[in-house]
Amino acid sequence: MARLKEKYDKEWAAALQKQLGVANKMMIPTLDKIVVNMGFGIVEKDVQQKIIENLAALTGQRPVLCKARKSISNFKLREGMVIGAKVTLRGVRMWEFIDRLINSTLPRIRDFRGVPNRGFDHRGNYTLGLKEHSIFPEIVDHGNSAVDVGMDVTFVTTGANDEQARALLSIIGVPFAGR
Repeated sequence: MARLKEKYDKEWAAALQKQLGVANKMMIPTLDKIVVNMGFGIVEKDVQQKIIENLAALTGQRPVLCKARKSISNFKLREGMVIGAKVTLRGVRMWEFIDRLINSTLPRIRDFRGVPNRGFDHRGNYTLGLKEHSIFPEIVDHGNSAVDVGMDVTFVTTGANDEQARALLSIIGVPFAGR
């Protein structure tokens, strides 16, 4: 079992129940999944393959390729071209990824003052955008990829609103700005 999952089950769930004033323990918000998305656009095949390998290395599972739905001639984009990749993490891999993100990756960002508060979608989900994927410690060879690609990390919770999701992510340890 992941370290953060054990802490959540033993300590944080009861504290979260008390903080939110929820009577039933089944109504306590939890993390459902984490979706990691990288849109890299039109790049060469070898660069694309390296980016996909990097995403697989930092998530621990093979990404699903995202293809263009329609052709746009101004962007030199044809229907069916691979323009991105995504991974959906659940269970132990999800908890291990959030542990690495909070404790080793986010502190490596220069002048980091916390993640922005504006990433909530009013349904209990939070999306965090990272400008480069090379800040993860798993990405060893920084100079090999010609394109430095950003990524979106979406935390999907069972919380009903932004207040519950913020309370859950705060208790897990996501460092919000302005606290």
